[in-house]
Amino acid sequence: MYKSERVPTDKKRLFFGLLCLCSMLLASVTGLAQETIVKGKITDASSGDPIPFVNVIYPGTTIGTTTDFDGNYTIRTSTPGDTLVASYIGYKPRKKAVGKGGTQIVNFQLGEDATQLQEIVINAGENPAYAILRNVMRNKSRNDKRRLTAYEYDTYTKVEIDVDNITDKFRERKIIKKITQVLDSVERMAGEDGKPILPLFISESVSKFYYRDNPQLRYENILKSKINGVGVDDGTLVTQLIGSSFQEYNFYQNWLNIVTKEFVSPIAEGWRLYYEYDLTDSVYIGDDYCYRLDFSPRSPQDLAFTGTIWITKEGYALKQIDVTVNKQANLNFVEKIKIQQELEPTAEGAWLPVKNRVLIDIGELTNTSAGMLAKFYTSNKNIVVNKPHEPAFYQHPIVMAEDARLHEDEESWDTLRHEPLSESEKNVYKMIDTLQNIPIVKTYIDLVKIFVNGYFDAGKVYIGPYIGFVAVNNIEGLRLQAGFKTSMDFSNKWVLRGQLGYGFRDERFKYAGSVQYIASRERWTTVSFRMRSDIGRVGVDDETLADNYIFLAAQRWGNYRRGYYFDEARFNFQRELFRGFTQRFAVKRLTFRPEFNFGYTQPEDVAGDTLSSFETSELVIESRFARDEMFIQDDNDRISLGALKWPIITLRYTRGFKGVMNSDFDYTKWRLSIFKRIKFGPLGVAYLNTTGEYTTGAAPYPLLTPHLGNQSPFYTIITYNLMDYGEFVSDRYASLQYQHHFEGFLFNRIPLMRKLKWRLVGSANVIYGGMSETNKKLIPQETSETPKYLPVRTFDRNKPYVELGYGIENIFRFVRVDFVHRLSYLDKTVNPNVRKFGVFVSFQFAL
Repeated sequence: MYKSERVPTDKKRLFFGLLCLCSMLLASVTGLAQETIVKGKITDASSGDPIPFVNVIYPGTTIGTTTDFDGNYTIRTSTPGDTLVASYIGYKPRKKAVGKGGTQIVNFQLGEDATQLQEIVINAGENPAYAILRNVMRNKSRNDKRRLTAYEYDTYTKVEIDVDNITDKFRERKIIKKITQVLDSVERMAGEDGKPILPLFISESVSKFYYRDNPQLRYENILKSKINGVGVDDGTLVTQLIGSSFQEYNFYQNWLNIVTKEFVSPIAEGWRLYYEYDLTDSVYIGDDYCYRLDFSPRSPQDLAFTGTIWITKEGYALKQIDVTVNKQANLNFVEKIKIQQELEPTAEGAWLPVKNRVLIDIGELTNTSAGMLAKFYTSNKNIVVNKPHEPAFYQHPIVMAEDARLHEDEESWDTLRHEPLSESEKNVYKMIDTLQNIPIVKTYIDLVKIFVNGYFDAGKVYIGPYIGFVAVNNIEGLRLQAGFKTSMDFSNKWVLRGQLGYGFRDERFKYAGSVQYIASRERWTTVSFRMRSDIGRVGVDDETLADNYIFLAAQRWGNYRRGYYFDEARFNFQRELFRGFTQRFAVKRLTFRPEFNFGYTQPEDVAGDTLSSFETSELVIESRFARDEMFIQDDNDRISLGALKWPIITLRYTRGFKGVMNSDFDYTKWRLSIFKRIKFGPLGVAYLNTTGEYTTGAAPYPLLTPHLGNQSPFYTIITYNLMDYGEFVSDRYASLQYQHHFEGFLFNRIPLMRKLKWRLVGSANVIYGGMSETNKKLIPQETSETPKYLPVRTFDRNKPYVELGYGIENIFRFVRVDFVHRLSYLDKTVNPNVRKFGVFVSFQFAL
């Protein structure tokens, strides 16, 4: 009986246990079946770029997430709503309907919010953001990558340039009508809510980047490069410009150089002077708990940012940053600059950027033109720190592997890229191929190349330069000239150049021909020989002014007050001995035949006979040191991008040998020049050029230093603008030429002027100089029996020549007006035409 009663009870318990277990399993399976997974990508409707750090949430709940650096998001929930909202500062929020259950793709394209940020109101007590920022300052030296002795990483760079803001008026232009079909396909490519863009250029590169401190050196080895662009044939020059070296921004610096302008960092030492801050959130980003701080500039016209930074609670390091420069800033042509960056800590504690995205939006120049978008993306992996190489390893800042431009197939590039291309980026390659095959586009490309390069590309030969094709002056009358130079297709070792001109008044041919041999590109080494027969102006040294080709071309025009014919032969050898240090050796032979009233006496000529022409033979030895100057190679030319931090120092020794190849004079010159770009933070930027020269021996004044005057109405930074041509000559002097660009420092703070975006500029030109008695005696004294020579004036030993100027630049974005005062040598009995004050105009293209 006992057993018969217990068996049913056990069966019941077993039955109920199984029933409960099945119910739980069923509930679990039902819960899994009801989970909703929503994935997607959020992009900018104007540029098509992904937007990181966007909040994506079911409204009225706490269910949501934030997009990663590439704009992707994923939300998993078992209690979904029927709507998702994407929102981020600077953009209009966007809602989209979503379903429940399963996996679905929901993409957003956000349009910019044109409304301005409201003022941040801080109640009684300290702004809580300030305590965080003070901790950022205390930990700056620990977190800044500049504390590392060295670092290196693999980097992938992607650059895209597009035409945007395509208006109806722009579509009506002749060339655009020819590519309407392409535009229509581009519009579809832009997405359901995106604006149409016309791609012009896309590139990808993979390189290895190295940096070391003490001395500060950097080296980028570009391993692979893929370029497709309208009008880009070879791509060698472009490849050097698209590497990560030009996409590096360190916000731990107080000032960042962007598009040649200095912007103040939101975590600069003087942060409270430039920005307003608001602590808006605390959130986990990966494993790091971060404070979110929103900020905006105190003055919208300043070169400062609006945006958001995420600061880690542990160590107060910069984890993420998203900043924008809007069109209210004192910039020309730039509608917007946007920089987004994600950083990770290294084994030594300092943080390095692992992903960067930069967007520069160039506005329309006219109502019938379109704008431009330039987009840059870099990704860094395999970071190694504090393992510096020997300084010789960093000999060249940028080196391109010989096979870098060899076209790899798509499968190979899929393994090289850090992230795959998006569908729109794949379409960009196709669109550019289509554009390049349209005949009218090819024609416009050729015209633009001639305008930019100054030469017409005829394959193995460049025809030009066009800027010197025609000129009119008082000696030659109408002058016509043609020329050429060979390209790399002709030879990557030999460069031939030639010019032939003819003056219709003097009925003379002028010519120039040269041959150059490039012995080494590794340590730039060249050997050249040149012969010329032409006219020149006393005081215009084409060797010193070689980089200012526009000024030299302009000297062909107008009145040659001290013009002369010359024949010249020159041999030149130069070599970069080590990074930044170049040695040059030259031999020159020159004949001088004046076309103005000029005379000189020989030093030993007791009778004092006056001569007018002469011959000279010179040896030139020059040393040039520019510690951090960057160069790129364009075809067979080497182009300097300037020095980053250190001055450029040049020491030149010149020796004239009497009796060598009929040379008439024996003299020695020493010249030292120093050029430096100086950053003054909120006070703008300055350019300082100082020169000193000392001459011994006897030589007529055209062989000394006739200081470069200016009698035109156009302001020139390399001249003394209130000095007449050839007014002063020295054989020993020290000079200073200083230009200070205050940017918007003053005018941005004047309410009625800030909208004009004018900028204050100041200048100073000073010379201490003189001439030895030996060389003064070579200048003939006028008598009733001698011709009236053009006057030659020298400086008093203790009296400097001084010009001070002030002006306004950026008038109508292109015009600069300078007001210059001459403060010395004002005696009208000596110079009846002396100018004490002058107003000069110039035209410049500056951001």
